[in-house]
Amino acid sequence: MEKKHIFTGAATALVTPMNESGVDYEALGKLIDWQIAAGIKALVVCATTGEAPTLTDNEHCKVLEFAIARSGHRVPIIAGTGSNDTAHAIMMTQFACTIGADAVLCVTPYYNRPTQSGLIASFSAIADASTAPVILYNVPSRTGTNIEPETCSVLADHPNICAIKEASGRLTRIMETLRLVDGRLDVYSGNDDQTLPLLAMGAKGVISVLANVVPAQAVALCEKFFDGDLQGAARLQLDLLPLIQALFSQTNPIPAKAALARMGLMEERLRLPLTPMEEPFRGRLFEKMAEMKLI
Repeated sequence: MEKKHIFTGAATALVTPMNESGVDYEALGKLIDWQIAAGIKALVVCATTGEAPTLTDNEHCKVLEFAIARSGHRVPIIAGTGSNDTAHAIMMTQFACTIGADAVLCVTPYYNRPTQSGLIASFSAIADASTAPVILYNVPSRTGTNIEPETCSVLADHPNICAIKEASGRLTRIMETLRLVDGRLDVYSGNDDQTLPLLAMGAKGVISVLANVVPAQAVALCEKFFDGDLQGAARLQLDLLPLIQALFSQTNPIPAKAALARMGLMEERLRLPLTPMEEPFRGRLFEKMAEMKLI
């Protein structure tokens, strides 16, 4: 059976706007509409950038329902459903499937630090329970565990595991994953500063934090590459690098929310243990945004 391909190009790892009462659905709706109008190819909702760890299950489910309804099938909605508890990940995955998510994104179990055999068993159990395609999410700086290339190769044989978001930052190991999966998994960059290098090695696109702030530019970078304009893609990747660095100068999504608030698109509100962006990082971010005429 041929696996389902979710998207090619730039998808946004979307923030979850918040206000004093909880999730700010008015701001969320406007962000979704703006992202789609800018040409973004998919939206990832309730994942790391969406502060999923501090959403209640009820909030998590409601945000997913809202995003799916608001998108109106204009772009795929990829639901973050991962957990360090496989049973909980299965429950959230099955809920996302029942409300029509186009795919689910499952992060490597954090804190538990499973073995590679444990990763295979956990991801396989989630994929077995899902009716939507599963995208693995490898971000060892947050989870403490790396999905090794050999493990990706094993998981690539599962008919319902279709892709991996690679945010390990280890280019050589990601290249090894690309070599071993040999087209059996779509690979997406999970780091905005590595979008073009990974596209050049065969990745299908990027799941982007940068795209929260400059969605059209994130889209253009991928489209230039796929159109064969390598020089233009390289120029854009380099031009965006200072903003990318500023957006990752403190823990994501702290800078992204500061940027969006400065643009008047939402309140700058995060949930503990995350706190608002600090100086001098805030000043440097706003300086880069001003240089790009974003503010």
